[in-house]
Amino acid sequence: MRGHLEARGKNVWRAKAFLGRDTVTGQQRYVTRTVHGTKREAQAALSQLLVEVDQGAHIAPAKAGTVDELWAQWFELNRDRLSPTTQRGYTALLDRRVLPAFGSRKVRTIRPSELDEFYARLARTGGRGGRPMSAQSVHHVHAVVRSLFNQAVKWGWCATNPANRASPPKVRRHEFRLPSVDEVIGLVSAADERDAELGCFLRLAVVTGARRGELCALRWTNVDLSSQTITISRSIVDGSNDRLIEKDTKTHASRRIVIDDETAQVLARRWTAAEDRATAVGTSLLPDGFIFSDSPDGQSPWRPGRVTLAFTRLCRQMGIVGVRLHDLRHFAASRMLGAGVPVRTVAGRLGHANAATTLNVYAHVLESSDAEAARVLAGLLVAADGTQLKA
Repeated sequence: MRGHLEARGKNVWRAKAFLGRDTVTGQQRYVTRTVHGTKREAQAALSQLLVEVDQGAHIAPAKAGTVDELWAQWFELNRDRLSPTTQRGYTALLDRRVLPAFGSRKVRTIRPSELDEFYARLARTGGRGGRPMSAQSVHHVHAVVRSLFNQAVKWGWCATNPANRASPPKVRRHEFRLPSVDEVIGLVSAADERDAELGCFLRLAVVTGARRGELCALRWTNVDLSSQTITISRSIVDGSNDRLIEKDTKTHASRRIVIDDETAQVLARRWTAAEDRATAVGTSLLPDGFIFSDSPDGQSPWRPGRVTLAFTRLCRQMGIVGVRLHDLRHFAASRMLGAGVPVRTVAGRLGHANAATTLNVYAHVLESSDAEAARVLAGLLVAADGTQLKA
């Protein structure tokens, strides 16, 4: 028996579908649905219910676990694939926000409406000191909750993911403030005057579009001055207990980037300066030492946060407001796209997993060049005597 109808009164029916036996108690389990209407309408509702059962929408929970237990098991399962930064971020969000609200609750009892109320509460008072939490931060919480419950569905802890039917607040697209060409030139030049090593770092950030951690992880073995290429394959992130961790890039893939003549010369001078510094203290520069290092032999890399602090201080000294270190990456991408460099090439230099990511992040740049594209195409319809062709 898979399902049947039961008459409950005039034009009232109960559609009942068999789910199987409970693995713990051995009792038969059913899902029911009350239908108001004709018998034909009730039969249609029963058929739909049976389809839902076949698709697993009413699967019996394999374990009546709590959200606390789900988080502990999910984290253990995913620990190795999460970067230290992501681990800290997830743990902070769960410990400070999600678990105090839902930790002791059974996973299968959480409803979308409760999540909506939770998100609204965070938006009002979930920030630091009881201040409002930004829509972007609420979305971060929502993303973690959704990942948790996706796993719960896979494990059979609940039939559906309540976060998929919740409604977190809308997030306005972040409009980053791109520095001007003059500002970028000024920043690199000023850094060169104050600290040639920082100047080299900022120059590479501009001409490669690489991420901060990727530049910190660059070793001299990643540089080929003869072919004027740099290979980006690793990244430095802050770990726990003030440790630095070297890991794969964000997309777990390496990429080789061509650099210009001047940048190659800057790196050559940087190598000579690093060798001189090592010799001055009676040591040798390691062949695979880090390019940006406070160690005379290049054994340890710069801390990413240290570069951000130095850049912020430099901007303040120059009176430049609203520009972050990461905006040099946006500057590189926007300038390449604006100059007509193919999106796939830009994506490759930036280290995006695919060109779709580049299109999504920098759609506004492509839109701004649309008028130029219209002018170019219209120019093709100009006759030899300079008059516009007419239909």
